[in-house]
Amino acid sequence: MTISPSGEQWTIRQGRQEATVVEVGGGLRTYRVDGTDVLAGYAEDEVCRAGRGQVLMPWPNRIRDGKYAFGGAELQLGLSEAALHNASHGLVRWATWQLHWHDDDWSALTVRTRLHPQPGWDGILDLSVNYVLESDGLVVSVHATNVGDRPAPFGFGAHPYVALGATPLAAVELSIPAATEVLVDEQLIPTGTAAVRTATDFRDRRPLGDTALDTAFTELTRTRPDGAWQVVVGGLEHGDVTVWGDAALDWVQVFTAKGKDSWVDGVRGIAVEPMSCPANAFNSGDGLVVLEPGQSWTARWGIEPAALG
Repeated sequence: MTISPSGEQWTIRQGRQEATVVEVGGGLRTYRVDGTDVLAGYAEDEVCRAGRGQVLMPWPNRIRDGKYAFGGAELQLGLSEAALHNASHGLVRWATWQLHWHDDDWSALTVRTRLHPQPGWDGILDLSVNYVLESDGLVVSVHATNVGDRPAPFGFGAHPYVALGATPLAAVELSIPAATEVLVDEQLIPTGTAAVRTATDFRDRRPLGDTALDTAFTELTRTRPDGAWQVVVGGLEHGDVTVWGDAALDWVQVFTAKGKDSWVDGVRGIAVEPMSCPANAFNSGDGLVVLEPGQSWTARWGIEPAALG
């Protein structure tokens, strides 16, 4: 028996859609419509690269030098981003997740894990992610509960990459409904916010051109009937792809380097990352949630391919 690097594979299907969730990290390995990649994923015999489809808890993005203070203690996390001397993308993206539930026709499932104390982290959280294929796309619901006896800091992010197919990166059209961007230093740690510049202003949909983004945005205009914001990656041969986030997700990171026309390791894609807080929130407090014992937090985000319309 061969064991996949990403562990067990759980596939859900609905009509023309198919998505695969994995045991290692509880994230999305693939999402396809009519056999075409909506997300830039990875093969079953590969290790996840560049955070593709991963779940980021109890923080997204980075913590400077892995250091933060909480509950009267000075804490030191492992430096998972050694090149920039940061702790990156939380503690559960390489953890083992369990299949908790699936519906009768395998169009929806829930995975879960428990995050225990470890160096740099004192909390105990029960975490679950529900994936459901609906008629217009994939809906992801996230749930975190503090089952420990002390407060715990918390943030969430998701890391899907929208697949570009054969569309050149410069021709990809973006719509990002953000008035404000996050400014960062050489460690990619926020130094403040500012109004979006001409190069980073995608409130009016336009081609990416020669703009390179690894940028967090906030002050997001919420135009959907359910009060969610939406980012559109368009101009693709397989149609537009919309990524949306609900009221619990006030930030979105857009990362374009993995969409380059050559020398990309894996399927080309642009990351559109719904987040509850920006980088270094454990130190800045920006968007940080403090979960008291017994308290829960939830959020919803999703992906809507125009090909389903």
